[in-house]
Amino acid sequence: MQNIQKLLAAAVVLGLSLTGTAQQQSNPSLKRSAKPQASEPAVPAKLTREQKFVIDTVKMAVALPESDPQDRLRVLSTAADVVSPIDKKMARTFWHEGARIETDLVRIGQTPAVSMMSSGLVDCAAALTFVENLPDAAVLRAEQSLIGAITSCPKQTLDPVSRKLDAGLEKRIVASRALMATMAAQGEGSAWSQQHFAKMFDSLPDPKDNAPEAENLAAMYMQMSGSVNKDIATRSGLQLLTWLGKIDDSPLRTLSITITTEAMQKALGAEGYKKALESDVVANTTVQNAGTPREIERPEQESVSILSAMDSRGTDQTERLRSLPPTQRAREAAANGFATGTGGNKQQASKYFDMAFSAADEVWDARTPEQNAAAVVQEISEAAAQVDSLNALSRAQKLRDSSAQAIAMLAVARVVASNGVTR
Repeated sequence: MQNIQKLLAAAVVLGLSLTGTAQQQSNPSLKRSAKPQASEPAVPAKLTREQKFVIDTVKMAVALPESDPQDRLRVLSTAADVVSPIDKKMARTFWHEGARIETDLVRIGQTPAVSMMSSGLVDCAAALTFVENLPDAAVLRAEQSLIGAITSCPKQTLDPVSRKLDAGLEKRIVASRALMATMAAQGEGSAWSQQHFAKMFDSLPDPKDNAPEAENLAAMYMQMSGSVNKDIATRSGLQLLTWLGKIDDSPLRTLSITITTEAMQKALGAEGYKKALESDVVANTTVQNAGTPREIERPEQESVSILSAMDSRGTDQTERLRSLPPTQRAREAAANGFATGTGGNKQQASKYFDMAFSAADEVWDARTPEQNAAAVVQEISEAAAQVDSLNALSRAQKLRDSSAQAIAMLAVARVVASNGVTR
């Protein structure tokens, strides 16, 4: 999820962009009650007006029910991040509940939409519990969580994460990015890293089912091949090239082959690289048939320019906006609302935000796994909060879905925590 805020003149300018984090389907086994299970800690004695607003808003947002555990996890992760600078005890209750949900999602075969572990503010006891309760076969689904745990709490989680990844390799489950992070924490020259670099390429998964991992595996080889002895670098490079030769032709495959061969040449030298390829017909054929580099198609992102919205101030854009698809309409209406509102025309800004929040309801009602509806809700709410935080909170509470309400309210709280209450 991408949240773009820029300084323009003396004001904070919010750009609205949509990132692609997949929404997961709800699972009845993970439905929960409306309120968090943990008892509510005492609020710090002395609070500024802004801090009280943030804490009250966070409490209201977290108390809303979410039937989808992925939405609950989003809310808890954001709530912990927003409230942590004010009340760490409250944030810790969110971390623990979120870690439990994250564990349950992984156990039933889902990839968490967000990770409490990757926030950088994770409670290390919760991170350790998460890692210890993680099934060995789930390390790839929980890869981002493991990276977050080992990055935030290396002292507590390094050994258990290492054991989980090792057990995954035994089942030919290669979480390459998590392995990379663990090797960095262990030390690339350590015996563990040297051993597991070789073991990873001995345990490569089925190439047809794991083709999207090609670039990560090539990046892993590039990072570590200069730190292992040349025999291991040679064997692992040839194994990877052979594996790459078995996946369907694509720009990503060509890029991965290029990364691997360039890393091999650097690690082995020109003569060593040549001899390595001559010793393995299959790997050599992969290189010869790699093809020329091609541009990799990335998912298109709608472009919303805050500068364009600034330029159009004074011109009513509502008719043009009505013809746009809901996601683009929400984001462009919010951009125009921000531009006109910070320019002093609160009445026109209100019309734009009416349109933005109405479109957000449409986006949420029609959301799909490929569409990041939560990002749309968050971004329009932040735009509105920059203009009038109290009005933005009221708009957030009127969204049709309670999960959308909670996400929007927390977005408003985040802006208030940074900029204060605006009216």
